[in-house]
Amino acid sequence: MTEEEKGFIIKDKRTFSPEGGEDTSEEPQETKEETVAEKESAQPEVEPEGGEEGQLPAVNFSTFIFSISSSALLHFGEIEDPTSGAKTKNLPLAKHTIDILAVLEEKTKGNLTPDEEQLFQNILYDLRMRYVKETE
Repeated sequence: MTEEEKGFIIKDKRTFSPEGGEDTSEEPQETKEETVAEKESAQPEVEPEGGEEGQLPAVNFSTFIFSISSSALLHFGEIEDPTSGAKTKNLPLAKHTIDILAVLEEKTKGNLTPDEEQLFQNILYDLRMRYVKETE
């Protein structure tokens, strides 16, 4: 095992009684040791369904904003709920999602590329106009 693969060891020295509560005895019943590499290898890898068509888009700021805005569209009843297949309106949740995007815009001000800023402004404008139309 090379030095990079070693990781650290976790030892659980707590003891438990058969009833499920903590045992107050001084002797530990069992000690379990795992390295970080073992924990990572124990995690099952999830492959996207459907081959290349099912792959997710690259993770970047633009796809993150699109993801949040699609949540708002779901709450406007514009797109179907993926679990139920129904289109339902929930304007308070749509407004909440718009408010989250507004906070995110404020907190990222000055740290975005011009394209990201323009995308953000356009999406927020569109969602706010949809909300105004829905509440009239």
